[in-house]
Amino acid sequence: MEQAGVTMTLLAVTTPTVAFRNKDQARRVARVCNEYAAKLRADFPGWFGMLATMPMPYPDDTLREMAYAYESLKTDGICLMTSYGDRWLGDPGFRPIMQELNRRKAVVHVHPSAAHCRTNVVPNIPASLIEYSTDATHTLASLIFTGTSARFKDIQFVFSHRGGTMPYLIERFNNLPNSDRRYSSFTSQGVLAEITRFYYDTAIITHPAPMSALTHLVPTSQLVLGSDFPFRRATASVKGLANFFDAGEMKQIDYENALGLLPHLRMT
Repeated sequence: MEQAGVTMTLLAVTTPTVAFRNKDQARRVARVCNEYAAKLRADFPGWFGMLATMPMPYPDDTLREMAYAYESLKTDGICLMTSYGDRWLGDPGFRPIMQELNRRKAVVHVHPSAAHCRTNVVPNIPASLIEYSTDATHTLASLIFTGTSARFKDIQFVFSHRGGTMPYLIERFNNLPNSDRRYSSFTSQGVLAEITRFYYDTAIITHPAPMSALTHLVPTSQLVLGSDFPFRRATASVKGLANFFDAGEMKQIDYENALGLLPHLRMT
């Protein structure tokens, strides 16, 4: 963090989080993760924030852990995966969770995973190479074309790794409500209205090709810094971004946009 000039990191548990555990284990491990993150924040004031781990895909346990994370641990936000088993975030079974996140006006970081149906698609190729980006696109489509994102507008979604392959598929996203009227009621203001109000982190997207695709679609105001540590160091991420953005844009990505999402962190 010091080497990259990062003064605060929001801690989050990444793939596979606790979803591979049974219900009791998922609940217990999520609690341990959240209490440990809260302890790190207390032990190193000003260095860390936290995005609480949820015992998904179990709605009742998730709602209880969410209440504990906000009310007892004072979490800064929530971390979810793009899918759980073969269910993406717009799944009707997750609606109570979305309702509560909306009520709390939660900042929700969404990290890619790989649905069960998408593992080992090409033998010996890790899911992180292709399927993570595909899964992020699946969950974006799930949120938009089930009406979940339009219904719960007070959730501030932050999608990791630029939202997967969505920028490359934007014409297909835009055309779906025109080619199939069933989807038009879910996107009354258009697909782009949903996509451009989401936030996207910059983890492992410093190459000009994917960055150009994303920035042709969403304004710099919707980008936040992501490092993907330990898979890539923050120094590499910051250096790569500085080759693409000017100084004013870097200020937005480095901290201004994040502080807009989490203004209480200005006081830490």
